[in-house]
Amino acid sequence: MQFHHHGYVSGDPTVLPAAGTGVDRPEDLPDTTDVLIVGSGPAGMLLAAQMSQFPDVTTRVIEKRDGRLVLGQADGIQPRSVETFQAFGFAERIIAEAYNIAYMNFWGPDPEDPRGIVRTARTEDYAFKISEFPHLIVNQARVLDYFAEAAAHGPGRIVPDYGVEFVGLTVADSGEHPVEVRVRHTAGEREGQERTIRAKYVVGCDGARSGVREAIGRTHVGAFAAHAWGVMDVLVNTDFPDWRTKCAINSVAGNILHIPREGGYLSRMYIDLGEVPEDDHHRVRQTPIERIIEKANEILHPYSIDVKQVAWHSVYEVGHRVTDKFDDVPEGVDRTPRVFLTGDACHTHSAKAGQGMNVSMQDGFNLGWKLGHVLTGLAPEALLETYSAERQPVAQQLIDFDREWSSLMARKPEEISDPTELANYYLGTAEFPSGFMTEYGASAIVSGDQHAARATGFPLGKRFASVEVTRVCDGNVIHLGHHARADGRWRIYAFADAPAAGEDSALTAWAQWWASSASPLARHTPAGADADAVFDVKAVYQQTFDEVDISRVPDVFRPRSGPLGLTDWEKVFAAGADGWRDVDIFAERGISRDGAVVVVRPDQYVAAVLPLEATDELADFFAGALRQVRRSGDAAARDVHRV
Repeated sequence: MQFHHHGYVSGDPTVLPAAGTGVDRPEDLPDTTDVLIVGSGPAGMLLAAQMSQFPDVTTRVIEKRDGRLVLGQADGIQPRSVETFQAFGFAERIIAEAYNIAYMNFWGPDPEDPRGIVRTARTEDYAFKISEFPHLIVNQARVLDYFAEAAAHGPGRIVPDYGVEFVGLTVADSGEHPVEVRVRHTAGEREGQERTIRAKYVVGCDGARSGVREAIGRTHVGAFAAHAWGVMDVLVNTDFPDWRTKCAINSVAGNILHIPREGGYLSRMYIDLGEVPEDDHHRVRQTPIERIIEKANEILHPYSIDVKQVAWHSVYEVGHRVTDKFDDVPEGVDRTPRVFLTGDACHTHSAKAGQGMNVSMQDGFNLGWKLGHVLTGLAPEALLETYSAERQPVAQQLIDFDREWSSLMARKPEEISDPTELANYYLGTAEFPSGFMTEYGASAIVSGDQHAARATGFPLGKRFASVEVTRVCDGNVIHLGHHARADGRWRIYAFADAPAAGEDSALTAWAQWWASSASPLARHTPAGADADAVFDVKAVYQQTFDEVDISRVPDVFRPRSGPLGLTDWEKVFAAGADGWRDVDIFAERGISRDGAVVVVRPDQYVAAVLPLEATDELADFFAGALRQVRRSGDAAARDVHRV
């Protein structure tokens, strides 16, 4: 964590100084706003936390509840989400309170007595194999609390406007605030009153029954599957030996997905309630909790649970649906989007794959920095067209995966020929549920792959996979990706060629170009802003840290920032062993020893891989993604270094 660069900080450094619209932020909803977020679920609150990093943008969040969520339905936190939490600054704290999934066990009918169950497989959780981040279980309400804290502590000081319900909206053809939104107060002194708010952009984060989706004429494509599941969070006493281990249980009486929860005592159970007749008309949703518990005991035989308290329960029918488009632009109409859909408002599925909250948060992460860039003038409005184009295919992949996983979970014993099949599927598909399979296609913000061989371990369009490096200024070993924050900036990692710091090299030439008037630094950084206001540029040398003389590193990697013009020493890293570790990011990620430039978007996805010599291509890439906000002949944004 870096602070003090704007002057000495004696208080909590995670509470950033208020700026822009965060200064004297009005308590009541204004008549106009730049961004109106409808709903304070996972996508909405991550989006609020991201928008708080753009304090020159007015952002409001309306929520029909009268306060914070007390008990959330979702609880599975995949490694990609924990990686995202790290960027927002609270991964360590939420890991400390969450349940960490170490193993998943599989149970099936006992061959000697099929009426009972036996353990058939024990697998180490996939998170250990593919990420430095764990697979967690924690109440959705706590996730929202952390994002709410990040939003409130950001420069924009964003807090939800509770007790305000979305009623409807219309989008005008023109005007500075073309979206007219009707809202109703549901709590407080103004309960029942309606009013109109005008916004530049509206984001529907309002769940599966989204009013925003209905208002823009979007529809879910897909159907409910004819299968019902009861779900309950319970405190029990039991003789089942794997009560504190995640389990998939298959028996002649049905199926259970059992997930221990945070706190050491609470567990969640998804209990198979069987096929639903076509003429049921959702009556299965009225299944009493007593019947759900009875069914759970039938499946667990010869073991049983004695339920002491039910914290929450529900019944749902599995649905797999994706909205036809994630924004409000009709087919064939030439305009940029004004209204967007995220989370359950545009994709619904079962809860058993542990994907809903995770994918929803990535919707918000994808959209937030794009809105911030457009509304602050950094990027053209066309950038917003990439939201639906990128996220809709991801949602369809999720539906396809969830349909297969749900079908495997719901099989009867006689339909299972290999007792290890489910365990093998669980591990074999690990990259997808972890959140690491998302791969955005080529666009204005994902370059072509002609230079992909320069860094094969950073596939274009996929999230930046971090590796340990050594920080040269102090010798600390850190994950390179963990140095990045969800602050709306682009990351540019300049991986050096073989010569050492201070010697003539491709990296030295690249650094000289970056400081010139022809570079994206000069073209896209607002006048008077710090050199790293838009681009966070870091150098990674091939030598060990004690072989890198930081005083000979090019000035662009030691920029000055803040009103005091203090030197940032933490942008220079070494890839080699530091005397006791043997980790080399060049080898780990297939980076050419001739050097490479890896460009990473503000949402942590790899946007470009280029040779150090390909400066024109790098300039062209950013010219296509961002606006030119400075004349190329202007002085560089706040000198990169003054000696």
